[in-house]
Amino acid sequence: MSLRIRLAPVRLTSAVLALLAALSPPVAAQSPPAVPAPKGSPDGKWVQPPADVPKVLRGDRTRSIDFLFEALKIAPDDDSAKGVENRIWALWLVSGSDTADLLMSRARTAAEAKDYNLSIRLLSTIIELRPSYLEAWNRRATIYFLKRDYGNSLADIREVLMREPRHFGALAGLGVIMEEVGNEKQALEAFRKAQSIYPRLKGVDDQIKNLKEKVEGRDI
Repeated sequence: MSLRIRLAPVRLTSAVLALLAALSPPVAAQSPPAVPAPKGSPDGKWVQPPADVPKVLRGDRTRSIDFLFEALKIAPDDDSAKGVENRIWALWLVSGSDTADLLMSRARTAAEAKDYNLSIRLLSTIIELRPSYLEAWNRRATIYFLKRDYGNSLADIREVLMREPRHFGALAGLGVIMEEVGNEKQALEAFRKAQSIYPRLKGVDDQIKNLKEKVEGRDI
């Protein structure tokens, strides 16, 4: 799969710096919680949305998420970066549909019970209703991954990245799958792209270091 994704340049605005300086703890909102990773599954590196996300404020959604990605790139520490990350997830989790939210909740319940086939059917229904809803594609990619159905997981990751090339969760997921199937070069490329968007993404430094040694060799 090609990973040629153009990333917009980041402008370090005073508003971004103000957000990082004054970042407050997120306020929980009623959004679909993350699908928990079953113990023992090979998905410890998979990036999941938080269980509690901040409230989404009124305004221009596209400008808001662009602003947040600027802040994410220059976050000075892990706590402030996590706060910005949670706000990005808050935007991605908004479906705009009560029906989609209900189906998402049922898909989560099915996933918790390890009824992955039912979860996939519910998520597929959401995608048919609202094909622009990023989190339905991303979550179905996660469930396919848990089933080790890497082909369908990659197909859904592709759909996510077509709609949002900056989706660090999907990029990290792509890296995990590529590493699982032995394509270490593409895994390294995917993790590097995820890190270029979200420099403080947890665990990516170690993944890149390990893959770099395998792909490019140790530094002399």
